[in-house]
Amino acid sequence: MNPKIRPDAVLIQAVIAGALSFAHLHDLAYAAGQTGWKAWAYPISVDLLLVAAWRRLRNDGPSRLAWCWFLIALVASLGANVATAGFLDLAHPPAWLRFGVAGWPALAFLGGTLLTHTPARTTSTDRAPEVTSSATVTRTPEPAPDPEQIAVSAPAPAALPEPPAPAVEAPPALVAHARKVADDHRAQTGQRIDIDTLRTRLNVPPAMADAIAAQLT
Repeated sequence: MNPKIRPDAVLIQAVIAGALSFAHLHDLAYAAGQTGWKAWAYPISVDLLLVAAWRRLRNDGPSRLAWCWFLIALVASLGANVATAGFLDLAHPPAWLRFGVAGWPALAFLGGTLLTHTPARTTSTDRAPEVTSSATVTRTPEPAPDPEQIAVSAPAPAALPEPPAPAVEAPPALVAHARKVADDHRAQTGQRIDIDTLRTRLNVPPAMADAIAAQLT
């Protein structure tokens, strides 16, 4: 189902104002000596410059460049409306009017080029805040603890209890490695290594740790 077209008073008013302004600009250009298609090109040029300046203001925010060319195009449009209302003798247009109409194309081209190709200034408040992802944060590794400080501050571990008879047989190579680990632990801490520490250092099951501890005693 097509939506019903309802008349909009503001839209109708805009069409009427645009048509009248277009006609006034054409009449003013024609009176200044621009005949034929040239007289019709002047109102198009003025309106296009006005639209370009307004778009720059709406998209990039207020700026001196956009406001300057917006006011120039607005004065040209309003001036044509006032001039055709009988304030000027269009049958004998003054020299300054001929000069202004003749120089308008170059002025409009300059304004349109500046509005289109001049980049908008970005301020520090326009920049998006930088978000640092927790996955990309580089953490400084903590220094390794001093063995002497560990020996002083760490509480003495519980004495290694007498293990029961081993339920599994430990490989000789693993027993030799465990003996080296136990000797290093005694050298660093001055204490005998306990079963829990030995199992953690060797990463073996509890039964295997018990079997190795039995061979270290």
